[in-house]
Amino acid sequence: MLLIKNGKVYTMTGEVIENGSILIENGKIKEIGKDIVAPLDVEIIDAEGKTVMPGFIDAHCHLGMWESGIGFEGDDGNEAVDPVTPHLRAIDGINPMDITFKEAQQGGVTCACTGPGSANVIGGQFAAIKTYGDRIDNMIVKAPLAMKVAFGENPKRVYNGQKKSPTTRIATAAILRETLYKAKEYNEKLELSKDDESKKPKFDMKLEAMAMVIRKEIPLKAHAHRADDIFTALRIANEFGLDMTLDHCTEGHLIADYLAKEGKSAIVGPTFGHRSKFELQNTSFETPNALNKAGVKIAITTDSPVIPLQYLPMCAGLAAKAGLDEMEALKAITINAAEIAGIADRVGSLEVGKDADIVIFEENPLMDVGCEASFTIIDGKIVYKK
Repeated sequence: MLLIKNGKVYTMTGEVIENGSILIENGKIKEIGKDIVAPLDVEIIDAEGKTVMPGFIDAHCHLGMWESGIGFEGDDGNEAVDPVTPHLRAIDGINPMDITFKEAQQGGVTCACTGPGSANVIGGQFAAIKTYGDRIDNMIVKAPLAMKVAFGENPKRVYNGQKKSPTTRIATAAILRETLYKAKEYNEKLELSKDDESKKPKFDMKLEAMAMVIRKEIPLKAHAHRADDIFTALRIANEFGLDMTLDHCTEGHLIADYLAKEGKSAIVGPTFGHRSKFELQNTSFETPNALNKAGVKIAITTDSPVIPLQYLPMCAGLAAKAGLDEMEALKAITINAAEIAGIADRVGSLEVGKDADIVIFEENPLMDVGCEASFTIIDGKIVYKK
């Protein structure tokens, strides 16, 4: 057992608890509050004068898919020879031994939604994983988590170089629609056949994966920066009645009222850094605040390795500096991120029964750019100590 005591505890679902305590048993939060009575042999962390928060969550990144300092040998995020690859699974390409996992722990990031990049119209299946472990099978929070799809410049640039479709936005949309129609038909045949093997359609690994989207078992995870691309993503999701998150949503502040009416969530970023392509010209740290004020649920992303994952709290802090309420900024990398990803039953807040993913800081990590975790705890285990 482990007891954290005397800290300023941000539960993210209730009031901040001054001089609060958290009792951890078997990797879960057993009790939270004040004046907790624990067994005499319990391990104790005295967090007096420190801030205690849920472990941070990046709702969209590529942790372990592009290994640090390697190049092609460690680049496993894009199978950029076929624009339709829904059967690819992130968990088959993640290297948990990469140094970026340890760096994430140092920054207080305990969970990452990671997966394929945006070279393809349909890139493959994301997964939510813990940032500690040496075997990916034991680190999974949820897999598959979502189906990555991409709009805008990236797919057309990749396939224009190969002189094959899609080389335009209209082709990207058409390829996605065609695949969704095929998946819908495939799923209908599966449902009609029930347990009669003779009536089942011929096995198609790609359509099996897309059928999960049709059945709304997982959402589309839509890479879209520009306003027109965001609207195309929404148009297609609405045509098929699908769940979808809007990832990057760079020009979301220009269309915030429209997005609020659509009822979809936005995962905003990466915002820190160079505008590396035309569709990023309206990048702004004001986007999270504009969307939040309009009523859109937001999370903030590093898009790691675009921004190293350990700087997720810095990105939230810069959004707060640009006008986002500080508590909303913290929610964007904790409970909001968990709810948007569909993993809030386990992570994102400090509540009894949830995974004991906890980070302790000397200072406010959103306001102190150089702030590093004093302790990072994942599944009740101290995985990093400053």
